[in-house]
This record gives sequence, C-alpha cells and structure tokens, in this order.
Amino acid sequence: MAAKDPKILIIGCGISGISAALRLFKAGFRHVRILEATENTGGRIKTAKLGNSITEIGATYIHGPSEENPLFCLARDYGLLDPQALTPENQTMDVYEYPPWVGNWFSSSGQKLSAESMDPALEMFLELMYDTNPSEIDKECASVGHFIRSQAQLRTAEKWKDKDETTRQLLLCALSTMLKFECCASATPSMDEIDLAGFSVYKDLKGVDCTFPSGYESLIQSLMLELPADLVTYNCPVRCVHWNGKESGGNTVTVECADGKRIAADHVIVTVPLGYLKKHHSTLFCPPLPAHKLHSIQKIGFGTTDKIYVEFESPWWDADCEVIYLVWKDEEDISDRVSDISKSWIRKISVFTVIKPTESHILCGWISGHEAEYMETLPEHEVRRSITELIHTFTGNSAITPKRILCSRWFSDPWTCGSYCHLAIGCSAQDLENMMEPLPAKGDKSQPLQVLFAGEATHPCYYSSVHGALLTGWREADRLITHYSSVSPCGDSNQKL
Repeated sequence: MAAKDPKILIIGCGISGISAALRLFKAGFRHVRILEATENTGGRIKTAKLGNSITEIGATYIHGPSEENPLFCLARDYGLLDPQALTPENQTMDVYEYPPWVGNWFSSSGQKLSAESMDPALEMFLELMYDTNPSEIDKECASVGHFIRSQAQLRTAEKWKDKDETTRQLLLCALSTMLKFECCASATPSMDEIDLAGFSVYKDLKGVDCTFPSGYESLIQSLMLELPADLVTYNCPVRCVHWNGKESGGNTVTVECADGKRIAADHVIVTVPLGYLKKHHSTLFCPPLPAHKLHSIQKIGFGTTDKIYVEFESPWWDADCEVIYLVWKDEEDISDRVSDISKSWIRKISVFTVIKPTESHILCGWISGHEAEYMETLPEHEVRRSITELIHTFTGNSAITPKRILCSRWFSDPWTCGSYCHLAIGCSAQDLENMMEPLPAKGDKSQPLQVLFAGEATHPCYYSSVHGALLTGWREADRLITHYSSVSPCGDSNQKL
C-alpha cells in the first residue's frame, strides 16, 4: 500500500462524493477519483428550467439556514444566496422547518376559504408535530400517523367544541391536507409508516428555509471549480466492489465497472443512494455486506417525493401567496392515503408552493409515496389533464388552463430508485450508525477502511437532507485523513473545505 498517497475511489458524484473528494484533495491527497454512473454531477441535486424560470427537480431548500448549518455557510461564502436569507432574523427564527408561509386555502366544492378560518387546523397540526418528541409521545402509538390521528381526535373534541359541525368537519379535512404534505417531507407513502420514537432522531436547525436564486446546481458548480477537471470519470457505473482481498489477492480493493474495467484502490467511499443499495446490494459487494449492515439497509425506509411544476398565463392566487392548500371535504377521518391510486392518485397532491420570482406564474405541486410512483408511469399529457381537473375542482373556474408542466421522476431513475430516506417503524438511531460503519469491521485484521459509506442515509441526525449528505462526505474524508495522519502525514489534515 502506498501509505503516503493512497488510491481513493469515490462512487457517486453527488454532494457527499464531491465534498469528500474536495476535503481529501485540500488535505494533500492526489490519487482521488470519482466514478459517476451518469453524465452529470450533483446526484439528487438537479436544477432545470420551465420557460425562463429556475425549477428544482431534486433538492429544493436549505433546511435550517443558520451558522450551525455548513451547507448554508458554504452557499453564503460562495455568494449564492439572497440578502433575505443572510439576515440575522432569518437565521435565528426557530420554526422547526415549518416556514411561516402566507397561504391561500381552497375547498373541493370550488370555494376559496379565508386563511383566518383555517388557522385552527394549521395551529393544531403544528402543535401535534411539535409534540412528537420523546417527552410528549404516547407510548401506545407506534407511528407518527397513529399519533396524529389519535391526538387530533382528543384535542379537537375539546378545543373545537364551540364550533359548529360543518366548521369542525372542514377543519378535520384540513388536517388531512397537512398530513399528506407531511408525507412529502419524509418521502413516505403514509405517516403510518414513520416510527414515532425514531421521528425525533432528526435534528432541526434554526432558520427559515431558503432557496438558491440561481438554482441548487450553482452550489455544485462552485464546488466542482475547486477540483481538477479530470477527477471525475462520467458514464462509469460500478458493477461490484471487491473488498477484503477478493479479486486482487492482496489487501487492496478492486472496483469492477460495468464496462468490465477493474480499478485497484486502497479505499473506496460508496455514496450511492439507499434506494440503489436496497436494490443492488447483493451484487454490488463481494464478499456480501455484514448481516447487521444489510439488516439496517432493509429496515430504513426510502421513498419517493416528486414535484409537478405547473405554469399559468396568469395567477389565480393572491399576490402575496406563498402556498396553496387544497381541502377535500370528504376527508374528515384525517387520512393521508388514497383508496384507488389509479383513479384518484391526484388527490395525494394537497399543496402547491408558489415559485418566486412571481413574473412567470409557476406553482409546484408536491406528491409522495405510491401515488408519486404511479404518476411517473403516466404520459405528460395525462398528468397535465389531471392537474387541470384538480384546479378546476378547487377554484370552480374551468377557464384556468396550465400553460406547461414539468415533472420529476425519482422512483423511475435507475440510479436513485426514489428520493430520500426516513426511519420506518422499527428503526432506530442504531440503524443509521450501522449504515455509516466502514468495512471491514473493527477488530478485523485486514487492511482497515477498505470501504467507507457516505450519503444522506448515513447521517445520524440530518438524514434526508443535503447538509446531512455534505457532512457525511466530510466525515469519511476526515476518517481517512486521520488514519493517514497517524500512519504518515499527507498534507494538512486540519484544512477546511
């Protein structure tokens, strides 16, 4: 092994792979190479255009944009953010990733509802979500969905007892609207699949979520400019990682590419999405992964959240509106599931966010779970027809016609197989710890740190987020930097990205 300058391969050119490569490169490591299956950088960060407007096919927000968030600090230092996001007020607001958006509400009877009349539902839902922490939870509830429904029934019976029956039913239906939108945050078919105790493992950061005016990919471009141009090999899918001396007869790792090429390395950092691991782990590693790591890969949830961007000739929402809530008047049972997906998948879209700047009149509809997966199978004209019918139903105005639409399709993407992870029922922080554990395990006499793991599903408390993915790339780079600092120094291990 070339101890002074080891050969390090990174599988995947998403934010975690890029951040690991840059951290290693700045620490003096020169034999670093990224293998990317596609022709693009960024992974699940993907910016597109609808007309002249920026749209995010993948990651949308910096969640918790404050000094504690390294992603925010990077974006700020690169000069990629709006002045509003940089204000102390924006950074210190503690909103638990629920921005104080100005909303318009519409019902399935074609009526616009006053925001003031719907405030009780919004307040109730946020109260319930805040109470999903370990000190408050009902130990009899296994899932977040069960907790929300059972507690909502108890609390609304008391808090809304003075409201008339029609009002109470409409507010309960609005809780279904919020619950369906919450599914998008967790990339899950239903909040019934999210472990209640595990839900609090995720750590919120202060700050009101913000976006990149020039698109999320502007961050990727800024990072890539700091790396050598030839560091990434594109269109290079990996077939198998042979570790523990298999294939090579020694202590190195051999990466077998889809084109048959074999590349020897001292270390491999695997950054592929959990969805891909779930589908391909049996062929991606030889020997197979240890049982406890494989068990955690299977236990942790990985679902789909898609977006449908819709452009209009003119807005049918208020000038100051930031979010549109759609309330079906037959959902007072507080449900986030659709009974017949093939016929009613569109009902899973309960929220549209308004895309700024407002000159282009674009909304983003959010959809998750099996309904999103079904939507991906439909031709664009069918999605557009369903969106048009949905808007006609809720506005009562059949003259409103979408100009064009643009859909994400993360479940169909063979390299992602979904969007991001969540802690499904039965998961715990230990499963995330198992995900990040390098191979071979501690105590093994083989060469250490042969295979390392990064990506959002390997962060212990920021899983599912871009800042979590970023930090895992740094973590695995630092693991190698520390290792070689104790063996033979290779540059300045304290140098920051």
